[in-house]
Amino acid sequence: MTGTPSGFEYVVAGESVEIRHHGRRAATLRNAAARRFLDDVGRSDPQQLMARVTGNYKRGNERSTRRRP
Repeated sequence: MTGTPSGFEYVVAGESVEIRHHGRRAATLRNAAARRFLDDVGRSDPQQLMARVTGNYKRGNERSTRRRP
């Protein structure tokens, strides 16, 4: 399916969570943010959640190259 986020993984280390995209660090969550992330990851699609947390997702305002002059 096109547009579905993929390539994300996360590693828990103590009070922090490191989110990686294709093996490269995309974000590090600490303390309360890390706890919220771990609570939410079990309830929703993990790939979509990690894409939203890192800001690496389509926002709906991208234009296709065909529509540009």
